[in-house]
Amino acid sequence: MSMLRNLATSLVNARDERIITTLPKAKELRPFIERAITLSRRANGLDGDNAAVEAVHLRRQASAFFHSGNRLQSASTGKRGGIRAPRTAGVLALKRLFNELGERFKDRPGGYTRIIELGRRDGDNAEIAIIELVDNPREREAASSTAKGAKSATSGKTKTSFASKSGAAEGGRRGGHKADKTYEKEETTAARGGGEESIPKPEDSDKAGSGGRRSEKTESTANEKDTM
Repeated sequence: MSMLRNLATSLVNARDERIITTLPKAKELRPFIERAITLSRRANGLDGDNAAVEAVHLRRQASAFFHSGNRLQSASTGKRGGIRAPRTAGVLALKRLFNELGERFKDRPGGYTRIIELGRRDGDNAEIAIIELVDNPREREAASSTAKGAKSATSGKTKTSFASKSGAAEGGRRGGHKADKTYEKEETTAARGGGEESIPKPEDSDKAGSGGRRSEKTESTANEKDTM
């Protein structure tokens, strides 16, 4: 019983709310500490005129699961009226059990702990395991970081889609402005003198020039023949 009280005190006071011990000890500690947490849940859910009295009764019952540290109080002080000894870890564990854990597990009907097997220990080949409280700070931090990552990914996709839509709309507007500048009605072209169709191309002028020289040569040759 003393061993289980020490393990329960270490588990409740641990910063990560987890301890490493042998697998048989973890299996014995699990129902032991869960009964204490159930008492704190009941105290947290009390309501009525006698709620304070019942809460004190439940707290005294839960104190049996930890080393109170007050049995040798008078011997440790030396004499009456002397300096009181500091409170032990069992008293701090009981205070945390009713102030924090009872509030956290008030809506959870059971299963407050978790056992994770780690294999066998070198030397004595004993089975080692981790026993921890569920919904501990490490799990809450991991869940919050995962939620933030999912939220940032969703916001990034939304921004990308919005940017693509705005870019397409801007390109369409630019294309429309260019089309307005390059497009010209037929009436405007006719009013300006026919546009490109009325301007002779260099190739046509060259062909016309070459055709004229050939006609002059053939006419001179025909006149020479007539004179002969």
